[in-house]
Amino acid sequence: MDIAYLKEKCNQIRIDTLKEIHVAGSGHPGGSLSMTEIIVSLYYYKMKITPKNPLDPLRDRFVLSKGHAAPIYYAVLADKGFFDKELLWTLRKLHSPLQGHPDKKKLPGVDASTGSLGQGVSIATGMALAAKMQGNGVNVYAVLGDGELQEGLVWEAAMAAGHYKLDNLTVIVDNNGLQIDGSCDQVMSLLDIGKKYESFGFTVYDVKDGNDLEQVIEALDAPSYGKPKCIVAHTVKGKGVSFMENSVGWHGKGLNDEELNKALAELGGK
Repeated sequence: MDIAYLKEKCNQIRIDTLKEIHVAGSGHPGGSLSMTEIIVSLYYYKMKITPKNPLDPLRDRFVLSKGHAAPIYYAVLADKGFFDKELLWTLRKLHSPLQGHPDKKKLPGVDASTGSLGQGVSIATGMALAAKMQGNGVNVYAVLGDGELQEGLVWEAAMAAGHYKLDNLTVIVDNNGLQIDGSCDQVMSLLDIGKKYESFGFTVYDVKDGNDLEQVIEALDAPSYGKPKCIVAHTVKGKGVSFMENSVGWHGKGLNDEELNKALAELGGK
């Protein structure tokens, strides 16, 4: 594991993500940047993937349950070679396969169409159950937003995952504390996320700094003890760009030229 390489990759992915959103004039930068270390740890370290054969039945599966963070997902898929990077600059354009939310029918590398919150983790649970029944060694990873946990469907999926002891399922909560209408505590308090998942039969790991690669990787590598795993990653919305960090206003908003240039200057990009 080369932490220096992974840190450089995080920086590059942040830059590509912001450029995408700038060209589109819309998108979700805050929740994309907060999960950078999570998705980089998965795609560049943990997951078994096959960019040249995106439908390989033995590949690990990734489900972006918080589908609005599609820009960072696309940046990673392009960098891994699932499709030409030039396609990134068509984000949200008419007829582009890079829609505002991921569509598995239109883009190689996307394992599940998501966007309606709560459905992604439910799909991931079904994938993990199928893999267990087939005994094919496939692992499934799902990233959720913390505001998404206000959806009842999330907890139905958790109950099923715990019941079937899906130790090939890892649920990662991007716990940045903010959602579209304000802080999660203001909108609907989530209380103790870890204890909730434990009550449904998950092995839970609390990552104090979800924007620290080593902490995220340690949790990904930790044992699940025959249960589904939940990683609660405490992150910073808009991480890496000072004027975006911990700002609910950057949940879903495009960048103008001045804002992009300022962000790129902070990230050392062009």
